[in-house]
Amino acid sequence: MTRLASQWKQRGLWIVVGVFVALVGLGTLAGMPWRYAGGGAATAAIQILAALATVGIGAAVAWLGVTSGSEKR
Repeated sequence: MTRLASQWKQRGLWIVVGVFVALVGLGTLAGMPWRYAGGGAATAAIQILAALATVGIGAAVAWLGVTSGSEKR
């Protein structure tokens, strides 16, 4: 396999994983699991913040995948 194809494959994997993680976070926000938790407001706040953090982490991983191949030599 050529070097360029190997780099593309690796970058694409980072992008796919990042998008998947961000979509999982968005799905959690859409599903609103805190409605069913019996812990009160504190539990709901923690679950909402964790879902937002998941979206942010997924977006960051995808961004790293996009920008990793554009560095200068």
